[in-house]
Amino acid sequence: MKKGPKDNELSSRTVSRRALIVGAAQLGIAGGLGWRLQSMQVEQADQFRLLAEENRINIRLLPPARGLIFDRNGIPLAENEQNYRVVMVREEAGDVDEVLNRLTQIVDLDPDVIARAKEEMYRRSPFVPVIIADRLAWEDVAAINVNAPALSGITAEVGLSRHYPYGGDVGHVVGYVGPVSDYDLSRIDDKDPLLQIPKFQIGKTGVENKMEAMLRGSAGTKRIEVNALGRVMRELDRKEGEPGKDIQLGLDERLQSYAQARMDGESAGAVVIDLETGDLRAIASAPSFDPNMFVRGISVKDWTDLNENKYRPLAAKAIQGTYPPGSTFKMVTALAALEAGVIGPEETIYCPGYTNVSGTRFHCWKRAGHGNINFHESLKQSCDCYYYEVSQRVGIDKIAEMARLLGLGVRHDLPLSAVAEGLAPDRAWKQDVRGESWRIGDTVNASIGQGYVLASPMQLAVMTARLATGRMVTPRLIKSIDGVEQPSGIGDPLPINENWLRRTRQSMDAVVNHTRGTAHRSAIVADGMAMAGKTGTSQVRRITAEERARGVTRNEDLPWERRDHALFVSYAPVENPKFAISVVVEHGGGGSTAAAPIARDILLQALYDGPPPLEAYPSVDRARIADQQKRIEERIATVHQGSAPA
Repeated sequence: MKKGPKDNELSSRTVSRRALIVGAAQLGIAGGLGWRLQSMQVEQADQFRLLAEENRINIRLLPPARGLIFDRNGIPLAENEQNYRVVMVREEAGDVDEVLNRLTQIVDLDPDVIARAKEEMYRRSPFVPVIIADRLAWEDVAAINVNAPALSGITAEVGLSRHYPYGGDVGHVVGYVGPVSDYDLSRIDDKDPLLQIPKFQIGKTGVENKMEAMLRGSAGTKRIEVNALGRVMRELDRKEGEPGKDIQLGLDERLQSYAQARMDGESAGAVVIDLETGDLRAIASAPSFDPNMFVRGISVKDWTDLNENKYRPLAAKAIQGTYPPGSTFKMVTALAALEAGVIGPEETIYCPGYTNVSGTRFHCWKRAGHGNINFHESLKQSCDCYYYEVSQRVGIDKIAEMARLLGLGVRHDLPLSAVAEGLAPDRAWKQDVRGESWRIGDTVNASIGQGYVLASPMQLAVMTARLATGRMVTPRLIKSIDGVEQPSGIGDPLPINENWLRRTRQSMDAVVNHTRGTAHRSAIVADGMAMAGKTGTSQVRRITAEERARGVTRNEDLPWERRDHALFVSYAPVENPKFAISVVVEHGGGGSTAAAPIARDILLQALYDGPPPLEAYPSVDRARIADQQKRIEERIATVHQGSAPA
């Protein structure tokens, strides 16, 4: 049916209205898009530019160079060496297994190494670089770089790894570094992001551990541009971190190496203190271990050998080991009695070879006894009965007080692992710790350094230093930090009557230099170099009445673990003391035969700042000493050669 003019007009108005509505809608949409585009391009330009940059630019931490550790003469004890390694970022790698498979076709890698790296990778955030392998040869690094396009997320780089040039000679002192473990993170409050880097190394023991905050330094950063596959295209810029501080020890590496070599074959500890500064010139524990083994990754066999060795090479005996000090403690008992006025230096006590106390017989080392003996002779001949008597007069509390004044039973503040406190027991200690009352027999035992009394070689060296100088000498290990000298350990005068100290030193002189002294065979005969000292022998087993009746079994006839400990403390020269030393030889037998010769030899090395002339030794010993010095020099050369960088 044909539409009329009116219908056409109505239809035309409807179309025009619809067109207008559609056009308005389109215009609104176009306007909205334009407004949004303008907003994104102009008003939000900085925000979206940043998002785009973050998509193609990564920021990575740069580990700082660890501070170096030197001896007093500037000899490096812990240094950094270049280490070629390959790292992988899981987020950039895509198919991790496929990329690692390609890598193993280029570089020969142990499957266990790859497995551990994958485990580490999936434990960490996907954008954190994980070390796949380190200590690679340059040829391997070159091969990885050549095949870079096929190794998404893989980067070969140069890092720094710790090296200890003198190996076991400084192992117990310097310590070693190792990768941060979950255990480390659980006990460290430090939030340093460096600790989150897989295989980032921190100090585990010794100075490396105790001075970690100073040695570590602070991280730097670098910005790198990556393509869509995560391949690093270029480095845009970098900000280097701050390297760790360099630390200089008071240790003398040459003396330290000599002490280690001199104690070779023994289970022993020795400490040498510089009396002018308190510097620890040597802290030797034998046997030792090579800290480089831990940095490079110790094998199961090496770990088992170290743990199953009866001489305990991992134990720092010089600072951690505590032993009954035996007769080296007699100076403490004597000074406590003299200071308290309960005995005079010339007063004599009769020694028949034993003392009865509360129905118990305490024996002197000399079965026939020493007869009437005064303070001077009691130290020179090491009479036990003299100290049994004076200890009962003065009491254990004053003896313990004197022991702590001389540095025993005190944990010295040193940046070393597990510094021992030892034990200077008194009445309160036994009641608090054991819930028992102190007995007079406990005092008698303590008077000669037995019973509950315990001391480390470090503490015995401090005691000797204080006796030799009359000052509160404090052991100092850190000489300077980044060239800044640290406080001296010279100390203030001891609050002890100087007359008693002088008499004690005279008696220690006689121990070595009088023909009846217990250490006379280890005397130094060079003019102006004579040493003073005190021997000690501490029992590790109880000698029964039956054994005494039939004759006490000699140490050499006993199993090693049941032999007495041998101790010796000394200082030299007598007239102008420069060094003090303590030596403990575990199960060494007698102090005069096992410990005194070692102390004498180390002291001479310190006094002469190198090998002493044979004329410093008694003539009967010179041929033997010449052979000994030759063996020691060969041993030192072998150890140092074996610790050279791999």
